[in-house]
Amino acid sequence: MQNRLPPLNTLRAFKVAAHTLSFTEAANELNVTQAAISHQIKALESSLDKQLFKRGNRSLALTESGSRFLPFVDQMFRVLEEGAVQVMQSDESATLTVSVIPSFAARWLVPRLGLFIKACPEIDFRLAPSSSLTNFARENIDLAIRHGGGKYPGLDSIHLLDEQIYPVCHPRLLQGKYGLKTPADLKHHVLLHDDGHGDWRTWLLAADVHDVDVGRGPVYTDSSMAVQSAIEGDGVALARSQLVKSEIMRGQLVRPFNISQPSKFAYYIVYPQDKPVSAQMSAFIEWLQQQVVLDEEKYGGLVP
Repeated sequence: MQNRLPPLNTLRAFKVAAHTLSFTEAANELNVTQAAISHQIKALESSLDKQLFKRGNRSLALTESGSRFLPFVDQMFRVLEEGAVQVMQSDESATLTVSVIPSFAARWLVPRLGLFIKACPEIDFRLAPSSSLTNFARENIDLAIRHGGGKYPGLDSIHLLDEQIYPVCHPRLLQGKYGLKTPADLKHHVLLHDDGHGDWRTWLLAADVHDVDVGRGPVYTDSSMAVQSAIEGDGVALARSQLVKSEIMRGQLVRPFNISQPSKFAYYIVYPQDKPVSAQMSAFIEWLQQQVVLDEEKYGGLVP
């Protein structure tokens, strides 16, 4: 052999043919012709100066040399495959990319993200805010946090957070001639909408209020903008509980009424079913779940 390995394609042809004991099946698996497999096997036997197969009219069997050689070839390909996986994971793990809806990113994730960076300084983190569904096949995204029903074809989903929906406003809107004391007082105030009027309509119906015009007031395409507008005192926003807990605790927002509704959607961590979960993904998922537990301990029953 003159201290050199046979060509890799001849070793691959031998490996597949040895396991299938068929040049025809090996050719189909490797997407080449049967003649090409036969030629590669002959080249390998010539290189080793050993016959590897016993060829019959309609049968194929390994010789003693072939049987001794096969475990080494199998091991070689296993090592190569493991090495390739480690190299790819090492390159990809340089950056953990997470797609998050903008409102959740701004109000929940970003204020806590420094804790993850300190806990896992070896992981480079890239946040990709987006309201669109993630196309994992086309985008360089490792996992996503989505707000929805939790069932996504081709994706695994992990439940992260449920939430309630209720009105919030600046504390000064509780004062004055038209201070918010009952839900009916909303007719004197600007309603801030989150990309539509349906949630306010549903909440007012639950509060048994029928004389408030839900068609008025600015509409925001992102929940965090509606919340920020409420913090500025522009009106009353119908907020998602997970996005306003800290603002309520700090006194930037108040709940004028103790009426809330469970959201039909929740927050989920999602990633492709056919993609291995890397150590970096696992670390981030575990950190997110820890934050949920810490939130429950921190806020307790203060905010549903």
